[in-house]
Amino acid sequence: MEIREAGPGDLSAIVGLHSRARVAYYGAGGLPVGEILTPEPAREQREGWAAAITSAHKQVRVAIVDGAVAGVLAMGPPPSSGLDPRTTAQLYQIHVDPEMWGRGVGSALHALFVRHLADEGLVLGVLEVWKRNTRARAFYTRHGWRPDGTSRPGPAQTPYLGMRLTRL
Repeated sequence: MEIREAGPGDLSAIVGLHSRARVAYYGAGGLPVGEILTPEPAREQREGWAAAITSAHKQVRVAIVDGAVAGVLAMGPPPSSGLDPRTTAQLYQIHVDPEMWGRGVGSALHALFVRHLADEGLVLGVLEVWKRNTRARAFYTRHGWRPDGTSRPGPAQTPYLGMRLTRL
């Protein structure tokens, strides 16, 4: 596995991977595929990933396995004004192609985020995860993340939950 900085040439592969991952985790949480794969979110995903790849403040990394994008990580400063970017980084997204689940791709991307915290001298990582995404919640818990008591509305009347990782 190779992990490298994402570039504009990776955009279509990232969007495709993100769509497959969304179908898997939202579907497992009870959302019908017809509510997951709609034109508006697809357009927003493409625009969001394109902006993240070219952002001066966000970092996007791809995990390459057998020549194909198998996972993606987006990280950067926290979007909330209540969090200090001098001490905190946001793990915006980790997505792994469902065909690659359980093969260490997500853990390798997560380790890169933890290294980012250490390299930048940051003590806190924050993220949000959909409450019904039990697979992701278990993944983050195994990697030391804990609920922080925050939430915001999400699909199917199910919130996104805030989690924190404190680096000692």
